[in-house]
Amino acid sequence: MLDIHLPLMLFVLVLFLTLLVLLNNMLYTPLVKFIDDRKSAIAKDFEASKSVSSNTDELNAKAEENIKIAKNRAAEIRQKAIDDAKVLAASKIETKQKELEKEYESFLQKLDSEKAKLKNELLSQMPLFKESLKAKFSKL
Repeated sequence: MLDIHLPLMLFVLVLFLTLLVLLNNMLYTPLVKFIDDRKSAIAKDFEASKSVSSNTDELNAKAEENIKIAKNRAAEIRQKAIDDAKVLAASKIETKQKELEKEYESFLQKLDSEKAKLKNELLSQMPLFKESLKAKFSKL
């Protein structure tokens, strides 16, 4: 029937235990160490990504604040330029109006002098007109 050989069983047992010890030292322990290291590296990277994520939120907030400040400054500069242009245009309009008023005054003076001159000429030629009218009425 079944023959049990004790030395062979002991040899297999020793061989099995030796194999377990060798596999534990050469395969399982380094594999478990690698898995633990990998887990810790992943956890560390996850924490770093959280800090970077919060850091990006802060940077985004700062960037938005800088953009808001820049927009306000641009609006101020634009408003100042508009105000300066309005002042410049108003001064040009005022000088042009003064110039036109002076020209108008000189025109009115010239017109008055020509009116007076024409009146004098007409008054000086009035006797001639009267005589020519009398001559025409007498013919009628």
